Amino acid sequence: QLEGTEGVFTGQNMIGADGQEYSVPPNYASKSKLVEGDLMNLRTAPDGRRVFKQIQMIERVRVAGRLCFDDAARHWYAESEGRQYKILSASVTFYHAREGDTAYFLIPKSGESVWGAMDGVSPNVL
Repeated sequence: QLEGTEGVFTGQNMIGADGQEYSVPPNYASKSKLVEGDLMNLRTAPDGRRVFKQIQMIERVRVAGRLCFDDAARHWYAESEGRQYKILSASVTFYHAREGDTAYFLIPKSGESVWGAMDGVSPNVL
């Protein structure tokens, strides 16, 4: 029997209904293109294995921006219309993206987010 809890994806983690923060595997978040505000379910098996599942997507829009790497903070982000959106390293690796490429990413339709879910890349050919 699996025990479960629902929660909201924060860009990197899930905040459960119990108020706890759960680390979502970056490969799953990247592959599933999870966006801040998506509803998730977390089930824990008797052996302690955690299984995350996206159960409801927030309304989202696809935007484009320049992919950048912040050396000091050691994280990827995309710049779009004067804003910066953090991008999971797992997504950058998956798409074989490089600094300066055009990243296509998903954000909540409300526009209120720190993170973007990478949805494609166009190499910078300059």
